Parts: sequence; C-alpha cells; structure tokens
Amino acid sequence: MSDASYIEPVGGQRYPIDQPRWCSNEGRPLLVTPSSGISRDDLETSDKSLWRYRAALPVDIANPISMGEGMTPLVQRQWEDYRPFFKLEFLNPTGSFKDRGTSVMLSYLRQCGVRSILEDSSGNGGSSVAGYGAAGGVRVKILTPSSTSPGKIAQARAYGAEVQLVEGPREESQAEAIRQSERTFYASHNWQPFFLEGTKTLAYELWEDFGFRVPDNIVVPVGAGSSVLGLHFGFRELMKAGQITRLPRLFVAQPLNCSPIDASFRAGSDQVVERHVSKTIAEGASIRQPIRLKHILAALRESDGDTIAVTEGEIVDALRKSCESGFFIEPTSAVASAAFARLIANGAIKVEEETVVMLSGTGLKAATSVVDLIQTT
Repeated sequence: MSDASYIEPVGGQRYPIDQPRWCSNEGRPLLVTPSSGISRDDLETSDKSLWRYRAALPVDIANPISMGEGMTPLVQRQWEDYRPFFKLEFLNPTGSFKDRGTSVMLSYLRQCGVRSILEDSSGNGGSSVAGYGAAGGVRVKILTPSSTSPGKIAQARAYGAEVQLVEGPREESQAEAIRQSERTFYASHNWQPFFLEGTKTLAYELWEDFGFRVPDNIVVPVGAGSSVLGLHFGFRELMKAGQITRLPRLFVAQPLNCSPIDASFRAGSDQVVERHVSKTIAEGASIRQPIRLKHILAALRESDGDTIAVTEGEIVDALRKSCESGFFIEPTSAVASAAFARLIANGAIKVEEETVVMLSGTGLKAATSVVDLIQTT
C-alpha cells in the first residue's frame, strides 16, 4: 500500500489515497502528498510513453490506460534572433497536453473501480477524457460550453462520450457538472489531483530531453493551470531527489481578455484581483477564476518566474508565425508564442538562454477558425 494520501492544503486534512475523491469534505481542492522524486536509474526506458516515469507516481498502477502519450518532440526553431525549443504537446494522441493528466487520472480511477465519470471542459480536456475513456472502457459524459469549437465537440462524440452543451460562460459547465456529481463520479481535470500527477511527467520528460538537466525558461499557455503546476511539482521533486540544482523559470502566458493569474501576480496578491473579462480567441485559456490560483502564484514566485498577458492581435500574429514555421496549432497554443515574443522584446529572456515554449493543442480541432484568423487579419 502506498504511503501517499490526499491532502487539503488549507486545513491539512488527509484522506486515504485508495478512496477516489475530487474535493475535501469542505468542498476545497485537494493535492496528493509530494513524492520524493526519482533518478535516471528509475526510468523504465523500454516504455516509450510517459509511463517510463511511473516510479514518480504516488501509487503503483498495474494496468494503465495508455495510447503512447508523452515523449513528444522537442524542436528548435528560429524566432527573430533567438532559437527557442518548442515542445510539441499537440502531438499527443487526442491532440493536446491534457492526455498526460488524463492517462494517469483515468488509470487510477479505473483501478479504484470507477467505471462511469463526468467531466466539464471547454474542449481539449473533454476530448482527452472521452478518448481515454473509450480506450479504457470507462463511460464518459462531458459538459461543455455551447460556444466550444465544433471540432472538439465532434471529437468527444466520436469517441462515444455523451456530450451536454451548457449555455453561458465556461464556469456554468463546471457548476452543472458539480450538480450532477451526486450521481456520477466527477473526474474533473481541474479538480481531481491525479491529473496533476500526470502533467508533472512533462517536467521529467524535459529533464530527460535536455540530457538530465533543465532549461533556463519555460513559457506555458495557462487557463486553469494544470500544466504549470505539473511542471513545478515535477521539477521540485527532481530538486528533492538531488537530480537538478535549480528550478527553471516558469512564465505563465494568458490572453489579456481573460487573465486572472496575471492580474493577481501583478498586484502582488494571492487573491483574485478584478480585471475585465471579455471573449478571447484562446478559448482553452478562458478561465475566470482558477481554483488553484494560490498554488500557481506560489510556483511562479518560487521559480522566479513571471506572467504575460497578450492581446488578441499578438495572439493572431504569433499564430500566423507558428503556422509559417510548420506548427499548426490552436489559438490557445499561440498565446505562449506571443508571450515569448513579448519576453524577448522586453529583455526578460536573453538570447543565450535555453527557452522552451509549450505548444499545447493542435489546430486541427479549430481548423476553420485558425485559417480565418491568419488570412483575414
């Protein structure tokens, strides 16, 4: 039996890890107690997926639901006078980085006996959960905003998931899922902490990509924050295990039209700071109130990182340039490229530094919108 447990960070309450849950008894988000990390000797190098890092997970999962997620290309490209590395997370099996968290989360839940789940999502999370549910024999219902890109809705339905379209802002899909959670387990990629255990494998993978060391900077497009938190947790574990001597700087990239993390970070606050929210082409980053805001801000400060809020015009420019470089990405991914352009313009990132830009989702899910944006603006 693993000695890991669920922990509620505010009050410190712990819950057994073998009893799946998505929140504390008080309705607050949970984490899993931190791992002590692993060394290169612990890698299962014969496994060409994120499961090569299974020794870093809090429980042993005997029969994971895997479709070869992880091990995505790291490609260096010219960007003005710089040569950043682009991590092509959009080449995961269902087309986004979410597959890392989903594979681990659903594998754990299925091992615990869960066979039917709910998820709320603005697109990629729902597509991912639907795909891995299909692969693992888990029944899935997705609640998604009615404004979600048709390609993402179609993908979830193609996997056999039940899809319920919810009117109103993104938050209403979550509220409706929580209302329905009394009948079906709520396997939310924002709430269920095993999702973060999957996204942290990106840190281990980058460590391996760079020859068992870390880059100087990582720029990440962020909505709810599972990517940046996973990176922080993974690198922190590598520090604890003595495998690295410093943390890479983490940069959170958000669309200015919906940038609550940037607003709080700029204000030096751990609380939500009011900033006007309006529609953005980066639908995957359109989260008004990230439930793990305090942890995201702590991760940025601990890594000496920063936040960048980019305009819609900057996103379109970066989207066009990314496509011209051969990366067909969705607008949310272009938020990271736009933030990188801003960071080099203001001198925050130096030309001699090694910088990774995470490209989180494929443009194939919003192909018509992508083409319209880069051709008509």
